[in-house]
Amino acid sequence: MTRKTLHLPVAAQPSIQSLVDIAKRGEERGYERAWVPETWGRDVVTVLTRIATETDEIGIGPSIANVYSRSPALLGQTAATLQEVSDGRLRLGIGPSGPAVIEGWHGADFDRPLRRTREYLEIVRAVTSGETLYYDGDIFSLAGFRLRCDPPETSIPVDVAGMGPKSVELAGRFADGWHAIVFTPEGMRERLEDLERGIDLGDRERDDVRVTLSLTTCALEDGERARDLARQHLAFYVGAMGTYYRESLARQGYEEEANDIAAAWSSGDHERACSLIPEDLLDDLGVAGTPDRARAELEKFEAIDGVDSLAIGFPRGATTEEIEATIDVLAPGR
Repeated sequence: MTRKTLHLPVAAQPSIQSLVDIAKRGEERGYERAWVPETWGRDVVTVLTRIATETDEIGIGPSIANVYSRSPALLGQTAATLQEVSDGRLRLGIGPSGPAVIEGWHGADFDRPLRRTREYLEIVRAVTSGETLYYDGDIFSLAGFRLRCDPPETSIPVDVAGMGPKSVELAGRFADGWHAIVFTPEGMRERLEDLERGIDLGDRERDDVRVTLSLTTCALEDGERARDLARQHLAFYVGAMGTYYRESLARQGYEEEANDIAAAWSSGDHERACSLIPEDLLDDLGVAGTPDRARAELEKFEAIDGVDSLAIGFPRGATTEEIEATIDVLAPGR
């Protein structure tokens, strides 16, 4: 059975408590984990700490912590601390993010993202194991230090996010899991072939790697409102978040639509960008509509062989009440 987790809203919320309350509702409804995104709003560490201290069972994790804004050793320290705070409930998601955020917000060069991700993965594992760190990589050379505190009693799985063939192969070869976002069912099946290739190259077993697909979902009695919110969310990602999502959609057979949406958004015509998202694309990339329709749409993603977990996410424009309604409708066992 496919697990269900929550992908907390990427859009700004009224307060940290709002995010904590969403996670608590997820715990009450049986979701396995609360993933917290980090873009240019509240930092993920503080939010995860609050969630950990105000919940009892639900797992926590960043999806994703980028591999540019914190050093790999600091990210390892942070992971070890969050594992302690949460009593062993952390699963770490890392990845390069994209040049729009890394260069425009953090002021760092978006250099060698795949190599950098691999080195972060290796260094974080070394730090959290408690061993003395001796690392000689292409990007990082570190030596002589180890955690001053005891390492976590429960080891921390480290997942890698990626959309392109090589990044997914890297996840299969080295990571404990792969995080996918903005994928159609057919696009997921194609990328899972890259994951399998990475698993083979790493001489690993398929059970060693957990696949999590994040979905934009909105289940409301007002089905048209739900679909409008999902359409606005998708237009923003394709039009405003750099080239990664547009290129990913193009690889999945929607090149013309992706380019037209991005062109309309960049010209400032956001309404037209939303209108350029056809019904079939909306249904291919997310779950939106009335409760009955949303549950039915979710089944096609649950049926993808190789997806272990669906992360239920929410449109940027959704209200707290609409988020809560969607959590309830799509909860495990419903």
